[in-house]
Order: sequence, then structure tokens, then C-alpha cells
Amino acid sequence: MKLLAFMMQTGGHIAGWRHPRAANNALCDIDYFRRLGQTAERGLFDGVFLADYVGYHPVKGAEIFAGLETPKLDPLVVLSTIAAVTSNLGLIGTASTSYSHPYDLARRFASLDHLSEGRAGWNIVTSTMENEAHNYGRPAHLEHAERYARADEFVNVARRLWDSWQEGAVLADKASGRYTDPARITAVNHAGEHFRIAGPLTVPRPPQGHPVLVQAGASATGQRFAAVNAEVIFTSHPTIETAKMFRLAMHAQLAEVGRAPASLKVMPAITPIIGDTKQAAQDLQRELDGLIPMHIAVSKLEALLGNIDLSGHDPDGPLPPLPEAALAGQNSTRDRVLELSVRQNLSIRALARQVAAGRTSHTVVGTAEDVAQTLIDWETQGAADGFVISPPFLPAGLEDFVDQVIPILQKSGHFRTAYEGATLRENLGLAVPENYYEAHPETRIQPEVF
Repeated sequence: MKLLAFMMQTGGHIAGWRHPRAANNALCDIDYFRRLGQTAERGLFDGVFLADYVGYHPVKGAEIFAGLETPKLDPLVVLSTIAAVTSNLGLIGTASTSYSHPYDLARRFASLDHLSEGRAGWNIVTSTMENEAHNYGRPAHLEHAERYARADEFVNVARRLWDSWQEGAVLADKASGRYTDPARITAVNHAGEHFRIAGPLTVPRPPQGHPVLVQAGASATGQRFAAVNAEVIFTSHPTIETAKMFRLAMHAQLAEVGRAPASLKVMPAITPIIGDTKQAAQDLQRELDGLIPMHIAVSKLEALLGNIDLSGHDPDGPLPPLPEAALAGQNSTRDRVLELSVRQNLSIRALARQVAAGRTSHTVVGTAEDVAQTLIDWETQGAADGFVISPPFLPAGLEDFVDQVIPILQKSGHFRTAYEGATLRENLGLAVPENYYEAHPETRIQPEVF
């Protein structure tokens, strides 16, 4: 199986940062991130995965607002520091197609791929928070369909930019004084609905051809986008049954666009809460859940359901019917929360705690053997190609997984005992994409200036 370590601030549980074993105020500390990267590499993880957004979540009240947010450094800067102290670990960072430009982002990811010798990955997001739009001078988000149309164009032109330097473009010939071969570098001259880009990129083609493309959209549009563009899809499922159905649905969509199932790794998020005994793990889960302030849990639930107001409803009663405005449009997270509420017949209070704790995905509570067996079951029964491991608190939760769960997976033959290759693509078992301009030499365009 494939494994990515989800470095979600100080832990995957919303109150994980309050646990005594979580790092103290470490989110601007280079040693914290280096330690996490080195721990993941010691565990032979395929890569680390950094989430990001460029705004603040909407929550009620200044006191709650101040208490909910944590620092978020630029993922590519953080991953560059991890690259310097690791050798095989993949480095996957989140960047938005709504609030970035293809030329800038293609250049940054190509640079990371070169400096890490082929270990970069891009988690493609279209962004969802209103504050992100305001930070980039827009009064509101683009509509869902338009965000994904922009994302499609964004990824397509990024690919062309990565391909704008062909094999043999760099000569570095001291005798002749020629550093590049202009015949092996092409302009892009892209003119689309959202972008106009001349090219070429200022960076030679990345060692992996293209950085590995990761995507996490679960809506119908997001799934189609992933089927066309992604090589890893990060997903959340509360049960093995829903995970199986999702993977089968993705394979069907891959076939529709002419791709093989192996070209897309389906990797659900798993939060392992590990104890020496099942009872100890359950006690730890209760301890973590008890650290969630209820007003923050409810605020998070309200945001996920479309910024509704639950203040007039009994917290120990059922979730009320949502207003039509909150039900409009595609929103896979909202739909998962509603399904969870019905399936478990939860009160507002219980639903808020579950959602805040991150359990719209799958939390495994038990011994290291329990966690390992769950991963093995999901993999062997066709629910996953691998997993995004989101420890409840960091760095100790990741260390527990590496020291206790990884050896069991290795002994059972379900996880590597050494890295297979030097690049993220090689370790994930993904092919190097062909260079478009080498495959279609008739499309090469001489750039205006070298």
C-alpha cells in the first residue's frame, strides 16, 4: 500500500494541539517540520502532504475567531526545508488554481522538483472560503462550475509550461559558449478564457516530467476533474463500503477518459488513535473529544453546512432541515455531514463533536494491530490503493504510527521495507508523462527572446 503523512498543523484532530503530547507553538519552527519529515522518511512513507488555504475560516465572534485559527506558512517554503533533510520522501503542497497564476505556480513546483531531485507533488484545490476571495480583491468566489473550468485550463497550461524545455535543451557547453539549445525550447503562446501566457518557463523540465498531481474534490465535478487530471485522489469516507463504491466509480470515470486504473491512486484519509489496549485508545479518543470547545464545534458544523445558524435549536435535539440556500449547488462535504447525521441519528451536539473531530473520514481507535488490520482490510477489499495518515496530534502521533504500525504492515507484506525508487513517481508506481512538444514537434513555437 501507499502512505502519505498528512501534516495538518499540530494534528488531524481539531483539539489535538491541546494534548500534552502535541508540539507547543511549533508552527513557525523549522525544526518541527524537519522532524516530521525525517520521521515520515524513517517510516518509508511515500510523502508528506501539506494542506493550505489563503484566508480565514468564517466563524462567529471575535473570541472564537481568534481561538480557531493556527499559523499556515507557505507550503512550498516548508517543503523546501524538509527536502534539505530528507532523501526519498515525497513533498506534496497545496496551491489554489483560483488564487494563483499558472506561470508562477509551474515555476515554483518545477523548482522544488529540481532541488529535491524529483520529489514534488501539487495538491490542486479551487478554494472554498469567502475570505480567500476578499484577500485577492474579489467580492466573492467564482461559481463552482467556473472554478473548475479555470482549474482545467490552469492545469493544462501548467503542463505545457513544464514541457516547454525538451530533452537536450540544456547544453552548458563552456567551449562553444552555448548554455541552451533554442531549438529545444518552445513558447507556449496560450490564449484561453482565463489566462494568456507566452512562455517558455524559465526552469528546465522537472525531473519527474511533471510534479505528481493530487486532488481532493469529492463533488461530481471534482471527481471528473480528478479523472482527467489527477494521479492521486485524497478522499474521506466513514466506512469501507463507501470507500469501495467511490474507488469503483473513479475507475469507471478513468475508463471513460481513456486512463488505466493504476494511473490514479485512491487514498482515503485515516486518523489512527493508538493505545496499548483498545480501552486505552478509547480513553484517548474521549480525552481528545473533551478538549473541543462546544461553541467551536458548532461553529465548524454551521460552516460546513453552508454557514447556517443553529443558535435557536436545542443542541441535544436533531439537526433541523436546512434552508434551501444551504442545499443549493454541489457540496460533497455538506452531503457527507447530512448522511452521517441520519445514519447515526445524532443530536446537533454529537454531530458537531464528530465533525469537529474529523470523523466524516475514518477514525481507527485501537491498538497498533487494530490499525494495521484496518488498513490491510481496506486495501485487500478494494477500498483503497493507500492512505493519507492524519495523526490526531503531532509529532508524537506520527511517531507512534511509524514505530508501532509500520512494522506490522511490513511483517504482513503489505508495506515496503525499502524505497523502490528515488522519485515520488517511482515510489507511487506512476509513469513519467510524455513531453507534449516532443510528441508533437509540429506545435513548437520559437520564443521571441532567449
